[in-house]
Amino acid sequence: MSTIAHPRITPEELLKLPDGERCELVNGELIESHMGIRAVWITAFLIMRLGGFIHPRRLGHFFSEHLGYRCFSDPDKIRKPDFSFVAAMRFTDSHFEEGYCLIAPDLAVEVVSPNDLFNEVEQKAEEYLEAGVRLVWVINPEIRIVDVFRADGTTTRLRGTQALSGEDVIPEFSCPINELFDDMPDIMQR
Repeated sequence: MSTIAHPRITPEELLKLPDGERCELVNGELIESHMGIRAVWITAFLIMRLGGFIHPRRLGHFFSEHLGYRCFSDPDKIRKPDFSFVAAMRFTDSHFEEGYCLIAPDLAVEVVSPNDLFNEVEQKAEEYLEAGVRLVWVINPEIRIVDVFRADGTTTRLRGTQALSGEDVIPEFSCPINELFDDMPDIMQR
């Protein structure tokens, strides 16, 4: 992630920017997020695998990194998780304003890209939890691990054949960690 040299802007101005869908907003400053090829692949995998679990069960709605959330104590903060899920019982049209979702997702997923700094990604996970996100997954394809952050303050690091679980947010969903990484094309596993 990198900060773009630009005058302070508002969330409404962000919506009007030509490349605004690639940026988050923190303290009035644009934060450009560049997803690496591994992050894009894993996000697509989650849309297919997790979305394929959510949709037929009508559990709620899932979104890619293009949806911005305006649900933080700072009204000028816009975050865009790489994948997010909002449970059906919480989701109404009234939760959208000017292209942003106004409630915290139930699940937020961040996939670490080569230019991401660990402390920035961890800070984002904490911001999600403070905003009311119940479950945060931080997926690191470089070292093939997933850190799970929960609303109760507990965290777990998963790897290999350990299963990534939807816990009480997406009940009955489970996926072995290695499936996130093993199906990646060989060129991405280097």
